[in-house]
Amino acid sequence: MKRPDAAALWRAAGPLVGLVFVWVLFRALAGTDFGTWENQRLMLLQTAVVGTAAVGATLIIIGAGIDLSVGSTIALTTMVVALLLREGHGPALAAAGGVGTAALVGVAIGTLVIGHVVLFAVLVAVGALVWSLAGPAAALGVVLVLAALAQRTHVARALPRLELSPFIVTLGMWGALRGLAKGLGDNQPIYPDDLGWLAELMIPARSGLFSVLAPGVWILIALALAFGALLRFSVFGRHLFAVGSSEETARLCGVRVERVKLVTYGLAIACAGVAGLLQLSYLSMGDPTTALGYELKVIAAVVIGGASLSGGEGSIQGTLIGALIMVVVDNGCTKLGLDNWVQEVVTGGIILVAVALDRLRHRGS
Repeated sequence: MKRPDAAALWRAAGPLVGLVFVWVLFRALAGTDFGTWENQRLMLLQTAVVGTAAVGATLIIIGAGIDLSVGSTIALTTMVVALLLREGHGPALAAAGGVGTAALVGVAIGTLVIGHVVLFAVLVAVGALVWSLAGPAAALGVVLVLAALAQRTHVARALPRLELSPFIVTLGMWGALRGLAKGLGDNQPIYPDDLGWLAELMIPARSGLFSVLAPGVWILIALALAFGALLRFSVFGRHLFAVGSSEETARLCGVRVERVKLVTYGLAIACAGVAGLLQLSYLSMGDPTTALGYELKVIAAVVIGGASLSGGEGSIQGTLIGALIMVVVDNGCTKLGLDNWVQEVVTGGIILVAVALDRLRHRGS
């Protein structure tokens, strides 16, 4: 059996070594308050929202893409769920509507990235018409069915194509989704009368399994396990790494690149929708201004965890460690009484170091 080289071992263990280092450092500097179980549980809870969104973003970055719309998607999800709850729908249907909206956003972004601009325009027009006549739930269902039919019947292939950069597409969505979130509430937050079980997602229970960690943390763990298995054991996972490493080579090997990208964005941004549910639970309202700057946090977690912005590399466990590193730094700075601007400078420095190490590793390979 071939032994792993030093670079491979460092890619696997480097983020974990970094996490242990920063934890020990702040434990020594901040004292016993930092090391208490309650503080560890708090840091895990603080990781839940960003970590959940970062799990999905890992797929996008492995595929050599990028998503700048994460924060706006989270805000839109909180508004959609709060709106559905206020209109009298149950928490299960409201949660499904919020995550489904995020998945629809992912499909829309993927459609633009693979070049189906005309199809995107048609779906938007039909969705807007159905929304005005029958509401958001019906619009979501109709658009998803039409998108699936277009792919299955190869109608999309017959339409004119214009591939767009993921950076440009998601930058545009960053503004459009934030504006849509504000429009849903007329520039105001939405306060549901009752969140139901959604209110308990970010609160540890008094007894049982959820007394150890809040349900939101267990949701993050479950998603991480599911997506980790998807990347490691499925055909889709192998195809995604192939597309990220070399799109043209993957296409020559028979990989359906467009389908891989479409599924990737749909699954990944659905994770941002789940993060939106956790954010709603934490805020107890739909807030169109929430999650500002989460794009940086999510991308930073993935990059610090060892993923390459060039694509073809990354892991779910590395992303979780990257998210934890950021939370440990923020929490440790708070315990030391440092201002927020210091935390931002430190986080930015960590990101620069992680990217520089990635570039040096590729230069030496």
